[in-house]
Amino acid sequence: MTSTAGTTATEAAAMRRALALAATPGVPMVADTRRVGCVLLDDAGRTIAEGFHAGPGTPHAEAAALAAAADSAAGTTAVVTLEPCDHTGRTGPCTQALIAAGVRRVVFAEPDANPTAAGGQARLEAAGIEVVSGLLADEAAALKRVYDVARAEQRPFVTWKLAATLDGRSAAADGTSRWVSGTAARRDTHRLRALCDTMLVGTGTVLVDDPLLTVRDAEDRPLAVQPLRAVMGRRDLPADRRVLNSDAQTVLLRTRDPREALAQLWARGRQHVFLEGGPTLAAAFVRAGLVDEIVCYVAPFFLGAGLSSVADLGIGTLAEAFRPRVADVVVLEPVVEGEEPNVRFILTPQHPADHQERE
Repeated sequence: MTSTAGTTATEAAAMRRALALAATPGVPMVADTRRVGCVLLDDAGRTIAEGFHAGPGTPHAEAAALAAAADSAAGTTAVVTLEPCDHTGRTGPCTQALIAAGVRRVVFAEPDANPTAAGGQARLEAAGIEVVSGLLADEAAALKRVYDVARAEQRPFVTWKLAATLDGRSAAADGTSRWVSGTAARRDTHRLRALCDTMLVGTGTVLVDDPLLTVRDAEDRPLAVQPLRAVMGRRDLPADRRVLNSDAQTVLLRTRDPREALAQLWARGRQHVFLEGGPTLAAAFVRAGLVDEIVCYVAPFFLGAGLSSVADLGIGTLAEAFRPRVADVVVLEPVVEGEEPNVRFILTPQHPADHQERE
């Protein structure tokens, strides 16, 4: 249950804005980096400044907002999605920055579970700053799910994205797959790509489809910050493949083992992988239990034959079906005349412990 005790409706609105800022696309959230947003309010509830963490080595959200506010920060309320840190890492403690700026009140959504960074609330209160915690804590917890899973599993969080027809085909019998999904779904895919730090496909996808694997906005313009492009497999790639161009950094993972591929990416400080490979690669990750989230776009037509959206999962009977939980369903209305709506499912795979809880 979300707590609003001791807070105002204006602060709740500011927290929603801070959560939106924290989820700004195109931010490289790698290694131990967290998504954090901050809004500074004056006594009348007006927004003085905003900030968000823009990636490793950049100012934290509070510091960015304080810099934007300059001398106007004194006496404000800082509404922030995470308890301000009280340690020196790549940057200085946010607690000290808030104290020095003369902020009078801090409202944050959730405490920092990282013991290295924790203690911010106590430090602020000792300095005479009023502190309230728990505002929109559930929403903030959802925002950090990727971070939590990556830290717990010591590997990148994996989002598997697929697009399919109503009969589960990702390509026609002749191999054509452009475009299974509609324009609205493709734009939504780029929005989700921008929340990840790594795009992952297999060599087969690169050889057949020659994807660019970059993130583009609604006007098809590339974002300034691009995820790492990773290609796994043992086959060599022709030098003319688009994934090898200079639009973004690319790494070749010379393995067919999903665990080894993720280990190599984790060693590079990667936190969130967007898996867009073909059916064989998808099946390998599913069978290894290495998919944490599924994003599926369903287009309203049938092919009757063609490439399945996922290869053999080793399932011989209906009782053994892979049954992820439905977390969200959205109808994506067409943005181009003549196209039909697509349906986006977001699903969460169930691990063995989940099955035991339900039995």
